[in-house]
Amino acid sequence: MQAKAQMSGDHIAGSATFTEYEFGTGHVVKIVLELEGDKEKLKAGKHAVHIHEKPCCDDDPSFKCAGGHFDPGPAGNSDPDVNHPFHAGDLPNIVVDENGKGVLEAVTTRVTLSEGPLSILTKEGTSLMVHANTDPYQGGEKGSGVSGGPRLACGNIKPIAL
Repeated sequence: MQAKAQMSGDHIAGSATFTEYEFGTGHVVKIVLELEGDKEKLKAGKHAVHIHEKPCCDDDPSFKCAGGHFDPGPAGNSDPDVNHPFHAGDLPNIVVDENGKGVLEAVTTRVTLSEGPLSILTKEGTSLMVHANTDPYQGGEKGSGVSGGPRLACGNIKPIAL
């Protein structure tokens, strides 16, 4: 099973591909994110990457409508700072070079593409977000922005028909 997100932001574009692999009764999802932007907008260095709880990237240039981090379940907490780095949507930082280009390849067991409580494709769906700052993988006060700060690029995650 596969999904894709077309990433966009202010002078930033790219794409992400999600591929689910099954090993026995377990699932892993490989994410490949390629991003490119104006080097004044997408500065060189590490940028936080997260799966957000709502697919809302098209109508809001600040991407606030994408909500908090994806963290389903009875004890889930989508607050991007307080529950950090323990939410299901937490991913490694993407490293952007001096030319405004970056590639992230990561594998996670925290989400699935197939049906189930960890699926990022069920209900209304989710989005992939790239932030302005590094993710230090530690919690902070509500609204502190410790988990990545301003939102730079967003893409709605959609299934790919095979």
